[in-house]
Amino acid sequence: MTLTDRIVAAAYAAGWSVVKHLPEPVATRVFRAIADVVWLRRGKSVLRLESNLARVTGRDKTDPYVRELARAGLRSYFRYWMEVFRLPAMDHQKIVERTHVDEGQHIFNPLENGRGVVIAIPHTGNWDAAGTWMIGCGHRFTTVAERLKPESLFEKFVAFREGLGMEVLPLTAKGGGTAHAFGTLARRLREGKVVALPAERDLTATGVEVDFFGARARMVAGPALLAIQTGAALVPAVPTFEGAEWGLQVFEEIPVPAEGTRQEKVAAMTQGMAIAFEKGIAEHPEDWHMLQRLWLDDLEPR
Repeated sequence: MTLTDRIVAAAYAAGWSVVKHLPEPVATRVFRAIADVVWLRRGKSVLRLESNLARVTGRDKTDPYVRELARAGLRSYFRYWMEVFRLPAMDHQKIVERTHVDEGQHIFNPLENGRGVVIAIPHTGNWDAAGTWMIGCGHRFTTVAERLKPESLFEKFVAFREGLGMEVLPLTAKGGGTAHAFGTLARRLREGKVVALPAERDLTATGVEVDFFGARARMVAGPALLAIQTGAALVPAVPTFEGAEWGLQVFEEIPVPAEGTRQEKVAAMTQGMAIAFEKGIAEHPEDWHMLQRLWLDDLEPR
């Protein structure tokens, strides 16, 4: 483990150890102040966030509105991290009660009929709080986690989410390569359970090209493939912040096309997922925590 890796691991460990003991108003002020300092420094991540938000809003990235929206975005992003560090000690029932869900029947109706549900989400709001709400409603679910460096940090994240009640599968094996998570996810869905997957950023370079806010991007094929293979419902959902509380906008099931090749069906369903994400992100752009390159014309050659 490098010195940098040790520092990163220690910082996250300190976050989980210390932040949960701070009074909520104090933690809120501290993390908002950190967000404002990061925003003022205008590092690469901040500039990337501004560029991404410019696409979402249809404005020039030099527009003062975009600059202010990026500050709100960083405050939202650091609020997410504050809540991650506090979630293990928070009252999970209060999270359930304070989560405002729009059209939740698109998740619960298929489950009541014995069908599994693939919930596809973008990196918005507090994904872990939304998961806590889902578990509090009686539906423990399975998800995947990107393998982080150092390994000890990845293990801490897995332990954190498993502590909330999630089943967490590594996206890749420890030594690299596929971890065969797909088969486990498919089994859970055939059992009539829930699988939740972050889906608007492809991490494998094997994703599906879609139109997203007027330009081409690549999104993961897994949610659509799982729905096609298992008969599960593919349901996009967008977590948000609602004042001091949380929101979850749930969209209608994306049906499997009646005709076309498997590849064509996956492409059509992934585009439908992208359209749902567009709507949710456009309504809450400050809660979209995309500080990385996403669109194909922004990517550096591999």
